[in-house]
Amino acid sequence: MKREKIDKKAINDFFHLSNRVLRIFLFLLIVLLILVVTYIVKEWRIFSFIKTLLLVISPVFIGFIIAWLLDPLATRLSKKMPRVVACILAYVIFFSLIVLLFVVIVPSFSNGMSEIINTLPKIVENLQNMVNDFFANFKDNSLVLNYKDDILLRIEEIAKSFGESFPQMVLSIGKSIISGGTNLVLGIMIGFYLLFDFKKFQSHILSLLPHSWHENAVDLMQRINGKLRSYVQGVLIVMLLVFVTQSIGLTLAGLKAPIVFAIFCAITDIIPYIGPWIGGIPAVVVGFTVSPMTGVLTLISIIVCQLLENNFYQPLIMGKTMKLHPVTIMIGLLIFSYFFGMIGMIVATPVIASLKLIFEFIEEKTAIWKKLHSYDI
Repeated sequence: MKREKIDKKAINDFFHLSNRVLRIFLFLLIVLLILVVTYIVKEWRIFSFIKTLLLVISPVFIGFIIAWLLDPLATRLSKKMPRVVACILAYVIFFSLIVLLFVVIVPSFSNGMSEIINTLPKIVENLQNMVNDFFANFKDNSLVLNYKDDILLRIEEIAKSFGESFPQMVLSIGKSIISGGTNLVLGIMIGFYLLFDFKKFQSHILSLLPHSWHENAVDLMQRINGKLRSYVQGVLIVMLLVFVTQSIGLTLAGLKAPIVFAIFCAITDIIPYIGPWIGGIPAVVVGFTVSPMTGVLTLISIIVCQLLENNFYQPLIMGKTMKLHPVTIMIGLLIFSYFFGMIGMIVATPVIASLKLIFEFIEEKTAIWKKLHSYDI
């Protein structure tokens, strides 16, 4: 009897189809797992517990961040002097820079806020005039004119609310700083001890893991540490450049309190993509209340700064530090802002980048996806 010829093409097609079905099944399984975890997190209020826990251990967290930031400087100095002296010197340099920054910025910021408050009635008046001029073009359209009074009333309410709430807001911030002073002092003290024994602190973390995991754990920590440190350094430099650029541009535009808006633009610049525009909108609005020319020049200053950042600051300083797709970053911003608000938007990118590094590390060590693609003849 003649032996039938094996159809290898049909078998290969079968395995390719099975491979695709398996990958779709794994994707659906991951989506289902995310939905289940989200439901559990919501029902058990895990994030509320995490927030409370973070508030309780905030001194340890503050101390760890300070030690993590200063460890490279202290390590470099410790090559020429005892470690404890290097830690003290690193602390002195770090806090001297912070004090110098406050001495330079706080007076200008305070004067700028006072100027904005003093000119608030004029800003409101200009906004009302702009609204009246706009609706003057719709004299024959009663449907559009119905919104005029509502808009004018809303402007007055916002201005009144800001005027009444601003002193209370400043007082609340002052109380928060005073009440959080204890945690800050404890964090600074904890940071010094962690900085002095930072290598031992890492060893203590490794001691919690099985000995066979130590080599891979050290490799993973070094990768995450290098990535996050490069990201933080790059963000701080870009923020400084944005602050300088916006200060010059907004001053030339004739905007009142340019330092205040420049600081706000620099802070919001931490948030990728949407942050720079969040910081620029208030400056443009206030600019147009001063005069149309000031508004246009302010808008030009914001656009020029964004062009400089996107084409020079980010590529030269940040490069491809995070190596994340813009869509991934935007989805992360939406998810983290939903659960953690503004703080979530700030930490979204480094957290997602760290998770990506962890998954890439697991794939490198286990080759899961390569095994899934290996089903072929």
